[in-house]
Amino acid sequence: MSKGTLYIVSAPSGAGKSSLISALLESNPTYAMKVSVSHTTRGMRPGENDGVHYHFIQKEHFEELIQKGEFLEYAEVFGNYYGTSRVWIEETLDKGIDVFLDIDWQGARQIREQMPLAKSVFILPPSNGELERRLNARGQDSDAVIAKRMSEAKSEISHYDEYDYVIINDDFDTAQMDFRSIIRAERLKQDKQTTKYKGMLEALLAD
Repeated sequence: MSKGTLYIVSAPSGAGKSSLISALLESNPTYAMKVSVSHTTRGMRPGENDGVHYHFIQKEHFEELIQKGEFLEYAEVFGNYYGTSRVWIEETLDKGIDVFLDIDWQGARQIREQMPLAKSVFILPPSNGELERRLNARGQDSDAVIAKRMSEAKSEISHYDEYDYVIINDDFDTAQMDFRSIIRAERLKQDKQTTKYKGMLEALLAD
């Protein structure tokens, strides 16, 4: 069995990263694909479910896992820890399942150092004006929060050139098609096809 591929997906807030990942999984139910669920020490918010949105654990437990080297990457944000489970990622990839990791550029750097075979995708908005419009249209944040997200967006976007692939999310359907094309191309690479069709290739080359 061929191992799955780890996909690192990054974007400024509002660029459509989570929507593209969700649409990809929903439109390809026969593909072996999963989204990584991070661990966090922050409290659960209304509508969230443990194991679906995050794995919610106590700070002391998180720090124990850090000491054991259980995280591929982790960070402390506003007093709360967030981290990616090394064991779950490795076990899932070993089963031939592709894993999508929704993470910022700093976490992406940590992941690439430890898993150099991971593929990375950066999602860009078509313009700053469109990004701000989408943030406002979500109706989730105050004007102050949106202003902060816009100020952070330039810093995020400046790291796009560290990624293997770049998708411009101007038209959602086109961006989704581009995303699917990346996954398809990776699955058609020689090493994966050789593992998948080993018997057929041996038969084709037999005397």
